[in-house]
Amino acid sequence: MPTSFAICRDGEPVPESLKGALAAIGNFDGVHRGHRHLLEMALNSGRPAAVVTFEPHPRSFFQPEKPLFRLTPEPVKLAILARLGLAGVFQRRFDGSLAALTAAGFVDLLVHELQLAGVVIGHDFHFGRGREGNPERMMELCRERGLDCLVAPAVVEGTEPVSSSAIRAALEAGDIVTANGLLGYRWFVRAEVRHGDKRGRVLGYPTANMRLPDDCRLRHGIYAVRASIGGKPVNGVASFGRRPTFDNGAPLLEVHLFDFAGDLYGQVMDVEFIGWIRGEERFDGIEALIAQMDRDSVEAKRMVAEDKTVSMIA
Repeated sequence: MPTSFAICRDGEPVPESLKGALAAIGNFDGVHRGHRHLLEMALNSGRPAAVVTFEPHPRSFFQPEKPLFRLTPEPVKLAILARLGLAGVFQRRFDGSLAALTAAGFVDLLVHELQLAGVVIGHDFHFGRGREGNPERMMELCRERGLDCLVAPAVVEGTEPVSSSAIRAALEAGDIVTANGLLGYRWFVRAEVRHGDKRGRVLGYPTANMRLPDDCRLRHGIYAVRASIGGKPVNGVASFGRRPTFDNGAPLLEVHLFDFAGDLYGQVMDVEFIGWIRGEERFDGIEALIAQMDRDSVEAKRMVAEDKTVSMIA
């Protein structure tokens, strides 16, 4: 495993640790089981293993009017990749210049700018202006330039390939178990803890309040969760939604941590999702709400205790 994790962005010199790397290429939104098959091929090559990825997501560049539910925004994606034993990441800015490169021009960039020794791509990889390049074309271009090219087959769950789209659909349905199964780890979010209306304290359930990205389409409801506080895991129960009993306001993630007392305001916190408990509801009174929160806490503790899915945060 490398002792450091290098990040090389546009215009920066290639770190010595990444020269001659075998790099998996893709958007890697979610860094799911299918993505990790590519990464494992790079890691098993005997060369420095790296990733070539893009920000913003190309879909956001080509269709800015259609917000994309990002499973792993840039900081989260880099944090996951850093845990997997890679030497580092080449992060390229996806803009008009990159989109205009021909397939051959893109491979020339890999050779001359990134100084790669080879690439790993997925079975359905397309690249170059107008998506003109496919795996066969990549193999041809790499062969002409003396690069190795490995093509990874699809990773299938049931009869369907593991995909970011399938994971997004599961999260939009509140199906955390399916989403985590496709990811191969517990899906998590990262955000700053902000001041709220302090209503949770009155209810006996103080919360750490976090605003998730506007493109997050996680189903509104109550979830069993686990947070990382100073590198230490803390179990909890969370509500994501508009708080219909009170203000029906902007979506907010409100995390109640079990057996924790402390000031988290201003801290950036990771929260992973373990299970769906119920949908968001409007209660007629505070007593009914508190009684339901008590039941939610019992269920969340059970879910956390029984779940064996890999964690990427602690």
